[in-house]
Amino acid sequence: MPLPAAKHRVPVVPRGAGTGLSGGAVTIRGGIALQVTRMRRILEIDPVAQTALVEPGVVNQELSLVAAQHGLFYAPDPSSQKACTIGGNAAENSGGPHCLYYGVTTNHVLGMEVVLADGSVHWVSGDAPDRVGLDLCGVLVGSEGTLCAITKIKVRLLRVPPSVATLLAAFPSIEAASQAVSAVIGHGIVPAALEMMDKVTVGAVEAHYHAGYPTDAGAVLLVEVDGIAESTRELMAAITDILARNQGYAMREAQTPAERDLLWAGRKGAIGALGRIKPNYYLHDGVVPRSRLPQVLSAVGEIGEHYKLPVANVFHAGDGNLHPNILFDLRDRQVLHQVEAAGEEMLRAVVELGGALSGEHGIGLEKSAFMPWIYSEDDLDAMHRVKDVLDADGILNPGKIFPDPSRKPIQLAGRTGLAVEAKWW
Repeated sequence: MPLPAAKHRVPVVPRGAGTGLSGGAVTIRGGIALQVTRMRRILEIDPVAQTALVEPGVVNQELSLVAAQHGLFYAPDPSSQKACTIGGNAAENSGGPHCLYYGVTTNHVLGMEVVLADGSVHWVSGDAPDRVGLDLCGVLVGSEGTLCAITKIKVRLLRVPPSVATLLAAFPSIEAASQAVSAVIGHGIVPAALEMMDKVTVGAVEAHYHAGYPTDAGAVLLVEVDGIAESTRELMAAITDILARNQGYAMREAQTPAERDLLWAGRKGAIGALGRIKPNYYLHDGVVPRSRLPQVLSAVGEIGEHYKLPVANVFHAGDGNLHPNILFDLRDRQVLHQVEAAGEEMLRAVVELGGALSGEHGIGLEKSAFMPWIYSEDDLDAMHRVKDVLDADGILNPGKIFPDPSRKPIQLAGRTGLAVEAKWW
């Protein structure tokens, strides 16, 4: 039986914690905001099968804390993991620092209970090792609420590694750090995490966290490996040697869990720390081949200089997932047009260098108008046909992902909800 929303063609926008950065959970055509944060039960943890069944409102970090009681953890770890939900992560196909090695959300979702636009409830996919047929779960993860609402999720848990090694390394420039990233991966080494912060970010982070980040550096890399103790020692020794041969200096390996936690607190709190520089930021998300990191970072810097806007880079360097933060003061209303133009030019540079519009933040409302930059009309038509099968009336999260010729590209001026306030604490 159709639900009232389907019967009356009322838009429905599934919404988790609202930590998304592409406007995906914004109700732009009225209707119902389907808030799931009260659906936050961890229904089952199976330590033998290493799985968890959760409701969509479970907070990401909360799942790992509970799983840790069984010696397990949930690998996808967005920087917003203290607040973001597993349902939101599945909708966006979220990543995080450790997804370089462990994979993004879709690699850890085994099955989902979903509600389609007509009100019907379905369980898609499963955890059988010999699963056959169409991977419907793979279609729905990352669909940003445009194909279904998620009500339960079964995820894969992993055994907590017995040994972890974390290294902070300084470089004279962001270009040198980028070359070092390619050198590490080029040697066949895939760390658990390989993060980069530029000089602007390092200064803000160190001023607040006092974690020992070298403020004289042009950029730093935060590198982590895990596994059995002997393996981590060998890998870290090899990585240290590679970084040293690529202009790395002031390399410091965390000696205690507390020191490691402080280094990671600085990385995960970096964007909030930028509030020391300007009260607002506009964060973009794109991905390029690792070999193109020096070129795209140079382009980002030049665009910031052209518009006289400070830009701070903190991102997942190992897989080329950029996060340039354009810093500004919202009280200056005229600057919003410059911020908007600069952001669009940065995305254009990403695409021209063989990259994609998003690595983990989704397309949402923010980048839907730019989809024709990377997809042909036939590609977009194929996506529309999938949408039409599952949501013929277009009531699920309308106006997201798919370009709408009748709507102008999003403008920050007049849509200040995308101009996020940076806070440090």
